Amino acid sequence: MRNTINAILPNVKKPARYAGGEFGSITKDPAAVDYRVAFCFPDTYEIGMSHLGLRILYGILNNIDGVWCERVFAPWQDMEEQLRTRGLPLFSLESCTPVGDFDMLAFTLQYELCYTNVLNMLDLSGIPVRACDRDDSHPLVIAGGPCAYNPEPVADFIDLFVVGDGEDAIVELTSLCRTAKRDGVSKTELLFAASKIEGVYVPSLYDIEYNTDFTVKSITAHGGAPAVVTKRMVTDLDSSYFPVETIVPSTEIVHDRVTLELFRGCIRGCRFCQAGFTNRPVRSRSAGLLTEQGTSSLEYSGYDEISLTSLSTSDYPDLITLTDNLIDWCAPRHINLSLPSLRADSFTPELMERVKRVRKSGLTFAPEAGSKRLRDAINKNLSEEEILHACSVAFEGGWTGVKLYFMLGLPTETDDDVVAIAEMCSAVLRTWKKNSSVKARGVRVTVSVACFIPKPHTPFQWVPQVSIEEFRRRQRLLCDSMKRSINLNWHDPETSLVEAILARGDRRLGKAIYAAWQSGCKMDGWSECFSLDRWLAALGQCELDARFYANRERAVDEVLPWSHISTGVPSAFCERELERARDAVVTPDCRSKCSGCGVSRLHKGVDCCE
Repeated sequence: MRNTINAILPNVKKPARYAGGEFGSITKDPAAVDYRVAFCFPDTYEIGMSHLGLRILYGILNNIDGVWCERVFAPWQDMEEQLRTRGLPLFSLESCTPVGDFDMLAFTLQYELCYTNVLNMLDLSGIPVRACDRDDSHPLVIAGGPCAYNPEPVADFIDLFVVGDGEDAIVELTSLCRTAKRDGVSKTELLFAASKIEGVYVPSLYDIEYNTDFTVKSITAHGGAPAVVTKRMVTDLDSSYFPVETIVPSTEIVHDRVTLELFRGCIRGCRFCQAGFTNRPVRSRSAGLLTEQGTSSLEYSGYDEISLTSLSTSDYPDLITLTDNLIDWCAPRHINLSLPSLRADSFTPELMERVKRVRKSGLTFAPEAGSKRLRDAINKNLSEEEILHACSVAFEGGWTGVKLYFMLGLPTETDDDVVAIAEMCSAVLRTWKKNSSVKARGVRVTVSVACFIPKPHTPFQWVPQVSIEEFRRRQRLLCDSMKRSINLNWHDPETSLVEAILARGDRRLGKAIYAAWQSGCKMDGWSECFSLDRWLAALGQCELDARFYANRERAVDEVLPWSHISTGVPSAFCERELERARDAVVTPDCRSKCSGCGVSRLHKGVDCCE
C-alpha cells in the first residue's frame, strides 16, 4: 500500500503529514509480533506529534516484545478526499497498514471538539462507528486522555476507556488482550475481564436511567464492574518511562522541541481548572534525572530548544537547580530554554537572570481575571501588585513583550470585572514605561481572552455557562475599554458553547455527535471547519437542548453523568470550594496548608502537599 499512498502525496498540501519514515520512528517485522496497536490521534499530524503523551505510550508499547505500536492521525480534508475517492482506507505511518487490520485502536481524547474526528477516522478505516455494531472481527477500540473523565458523550463509540495515567494501565490491558487473542476469548468476555483493571471503564457494563426532566436518575454497574471507576495514577515519576529517544518529525509541528515534564498535578487549586483537580496529587521528577533526560533528548534529536512543562512550572521546587544544570549545557550549544506556565508571583529576578543566559523566548502570565475579587473567587490567589512586579522584572531585564491570558464569563463575574481586565493591561503599559531598559524597541502587550467553560470534576461543574449573546456583550465591553495599543484576541463563544455541551454531556449526546458527523462536522477545533448551525441542527434532530447542557445551573445533589468516575477528590470538597468561590474566599495552596481534598488516600505514601 505504501506505493499507492506515495503516488497520491503530490496531490495534498502537506504530504509530510502522511509520509512516515521519520528519524526515531519504530519499525518491526510483522511476522515477529503477535499484537498490533494503532495509536490514533484525532487531529492533524502537527498537533498530535506535539503531544508528549503520545510519545510516552508509543515508546512503552514498542518496548514490549511481540507488540508493535504505530501512529495514525486524522487526515486533513485534501487527504481524506483522496482516500475516499480512491476507495483507500486510513493507514498507519510506520507500515502503511490499513487501520482496520490492527488488533487495537487507542484514541487519545485531548479536546471535546475532536469527537467527530474519532467517528470519521473509524469510518475511513472501514470500521463500524458504533461499538454495538462491531463484533469479534473488528479491532478493540479504546480511549483515554482528559476527556475520559466524562466518557459518556462518546460511550456509544468506544469499547473501553482508560481513566487517568495510562503508562501502567496500557501495559496491563495489552497483556490481557494478547492473552485473549491467543486463547480465542470473545470480545464480550474480554470486556468483562478488562473492567477489573484499575482505571478501566467499560460503558456497556453500565445502565443509565433518566428522570422525567432528562437529568440522570441512576448509573448502575453490572457484570461485576465496579460501581465507581477510580482513576489510574503513576505514583513515582522517576521510575516511569520517558521518551529520550523519540521521533523527530520531518516537518514543522506546533511544539517543535524537546518537552520535559517536571511534575504532574498542581498545588494551586484554581477552581476552573479540570487538570488541576484530576491530576492531584503533585508528583515530581528529581532535578538530576530531568537534567539527564533533557540533555540526552537534545543530543539524540538535535533540537535547538527545550521546554520545561507542567501545569505551573514555577512551582517546581528545584527549578533553580534544574535551570542552572540545563543552561550550563544549553548555553554553549546555543539551545533555547523555554519556561511556559510561569506564575507571576514566582517570576523573580533570580529566575530571570537564568533565563537570560540563553535566547529569550516570550513571557506569558495568566492572571485569568482582571479584579482581585474575581481572582479570589476562582482561587487564583494572585494580586495585581504581584502581576505588575513580574512585568517590571521582565521589562527591567530587557523583555519587550508579554502575553496575558484572561477568561470571560467566570462565575460571579460583573461588568466591573470585565473593565478591570483593560485597567490591568493599561497598568502593564505604565509599568513598561517606568521600568523598561530598552524603551527604543517599544513594547508589545498581547491579551488573549478565552470563554469560560464549566468542566467536570471541578468546583464549577455545577455552574452555567453564559449565553453566546452575553459573551458577545462582554467582549464588546472589554474591547471598548481597552487601549488601542494593546493587541486583543478572543476565543469565539460558538465553539465554546459546543465544548461546554460535550464537556458536561450525558450518554444521550452520542446520537447528536453521530448526527453532527453525518452532516459534515469534523475538525471542529479548526475555525475554518467549525459550524455551529450543523451542531444545533444535530441537537434539534435528536430532540436535545443545547441550553440544558451548557447554560443550566445544576443542583449539587444532582446525579451527574460522570458521577461514577472518581478522580479521588470527593464531590463534597468541590461543593465546599464552590461556596468559597461565591464568597470570594481563597483556599491556600497545598504547600502552605493542606485543604483536605482527600486525594492522598488514593495511594499510600503519596504526599499531595509535596
